[in-house]
Amino acid sequence: MTAGPGTLNPRLQEIAGDFGAVPDKERLQLLLEFSEELPPLPARYAGHQDLLEQVPECQSPLFLAVEVDHDGIVHLFFDAPREAPTTRGFAGILHAGLDGLGADEILKTPAEFSSQLGLQHLWPGSSARYASNETDHSRRPNGRVIARRVPHES
Repeated sequence: MTAGPGTLNPRLQEIAGDFGAVPDKERLQLLLEFSEELPPLPARYAGHQDLLEQVPECQSPLFLAVEVDHDGIVHLFFDAPREAPTTRGFAGILHAGLDGLGADEILKTPAEFSSQLGLQHLWPGSSARYASNETDHSRRPNGRVIARRVPHES
């Protein structure tokens, strides 16, 4: 089942439902659980932040690598310090909800989906941006590559 334009894919719907099912006080705890579940960087990126794209909207350092394999499947890799558990938690949500999906499905995710988590006070004015598979390289306006088509390896 795929999500239509402006709707959440089933994994993000489940995550949003989990956040909606707990009282406000427990949402931060759930976010911290996603922080702990964020997988480590694979060896090819560990210690090589120059290969990652920094997310400038974040107050805490957050780095991202996006790979699109030959089948059009997107793989997301995040580097966020353990000292920034809310940033790490949101990265964990993005990883759990989007990693392994097709680029077209990811692009259908509404930028404001985080508002469905009930955590707006933690990221005022934030929005997510996603990589496209329309070309071999997706670029930011500054020309930096944010996604490359590469064979996926662990």
